[in-house]
Order: sequence, then C-alpha cells, then structure tokens
Amino acid sequence: MRAVLQRVTQASVTVNGECVGKIDAGWLILLGIAKDDSLDTVKWMVDKCVGLRAFEDANGKMNLSVQDVRGEILVVSQFTLYGDCNKGRRPSFDFAAPPEMAESLYVAFCESLEKAGISVSRGRFRADMKVSLLNDGPVTLILER
Repeated sequence: MRAVLQRVTQASVTVNGECVGKIDAGWLILLGIAKDDSLDTVKWMVDKCVGLRAFEDANGKMNLSVQDVRGEILVVSQFTLYGDCNKGRRPSFDFAAPPEMAESLYVAFCESLEKAGISVSRGRFRADMKVSLLNDGPVTLILER
C-alpha cells in the first residue's frame, strides 16, 4: 500500500461536475493498493496516517497529528501510484491490486479512519475524478508498507 499525504487547508473531488467529497484542513490522501496488501496493511497505514505528527503546534513545529488538530481526511483511490515506469514508455500496473480487491481494502481503509474518530470524505472508486487542493506548507509525505 502506498499513500501520498498532502497537508491541505482545503480539498475536494468532483466526478462529472458533481462534488463527491470535500474537506477543510487536514490530509488529502492519495491511496494506492498493491495486490499483496491485506487488512493488516490497512491497519498499519491507518495508524500511521492518524498518528503522523506533521501539523504545526503553537511554536510552528510539526508536532501534532490530524487527530490533535481535529482535521479531516479526503481519501482518493489512485492505482497509478503503482505504475512502474522503469521499462519502455508506458507504465506497467502489474503490482496494483485488481479492482475488486482494491475497492474492498479502500473501503476498509476509509471505515477504519472513521472508527478512529476522523471525519472522512471519499472520492469515487474507479471514476474519472478531478481533485482540487490548497496545499498547506507545502507538506507532502509518502508512506509505503
């Protein structure tokens, strides 16, 4: 599983001109799921995303988690995070999970974030999405398990 976390002051995702997910301050998470991922991978990734101290405290130090700042999370599935561009000119997606498996783990990821007390918005799985964000910092981190 790969996650690109972007600290944002706001983010949204639209499908066919309709806003399907929107948050104020928090994380925009682009989530890629590999074919060898499992519910254990989901648990590890959720714990990391919720507890990662990358939000500023009163002294301007990255010392607070998304929970500490009562931030929100927008999760957008993105299988292209597993695009292997090492050979040729077209990415290979051999390491990406098949859609049915990926969707199940994507839903489990979002539901686990909600169980942790986070306000979660979602993109639409397998849709052509347009993502807008106002990056804060900018702070962009990559997690992989």
